[in-house]
Amino acid sequence: MANQNRQGDVTISDPPFVISLLNSTRWAWLWLIVRLYVGYMWLTSGWGKVGNPGWTQNGEALKGFWERAVAIPEAPARPAIAFDWYRVFIQMLLDNGSYTWFAKLIVAGELLLGIALILGAFVGIAAFFAGFMNWNFMMAGTASTNPVLFALSILLILAWKTAGWWGLDRWLLPRLGTPWRPSYSDRQVVKIPQEVPQ
Repeated sequence: MANQNRQGDVTISDPPFVISLLNSTRWAWLWLIVRLYVGYMWLTSGWGKVGNPGWTQNGEALKGFWERAVAIPEAPARPAIAFDWYRVFIQMLLDNGSYTWFAKLIVAGELLLGIALILGAFVGIAAFFAGFMNWNFMMAGTASTNPVLFALSILLILAWKTAGWWGLDRWLLPRLGTPWRPSYSDRQVVKIPQEVPQ
């Protein structure tokens, strides 16, 4: 169904099921399952790196990953990175020794994303950065669970209003507000003047 306003803009509405799925708290249980799964995967991935000096001290684990990713094998084998611009980007990080601090950033990011998703805090933002990390791993030639986690992160981004309903977002979002709607504390109370009897 399409609606047209006076300026000629046409608004195409979503099917009722999609509106309900992404906006109704009736489906919050489904997003809880998705959120907990994605959060658990990130938390366990980050926790597995915490005790590894190659991730938390010298970055050698990430250096090895990047070196394998940028390697160009002899034909007919294909390189892990399909896009030259991304290979140049990773090579620049390697040449600058960025793996020493970037590895720590990855570990901290995985842990924080896992915790935020499990607790249901800022789910839309956490899912965006989770998907961004999955995208980068896929761009570097690693499939593993990244395609599934990327797809689930996109769904969590779309359902951000209700994905954290069974979590901290139930209280955080109304308190902090959104860019287009102020928080409870920022809303001005409009007092209706009462007529004074004469």
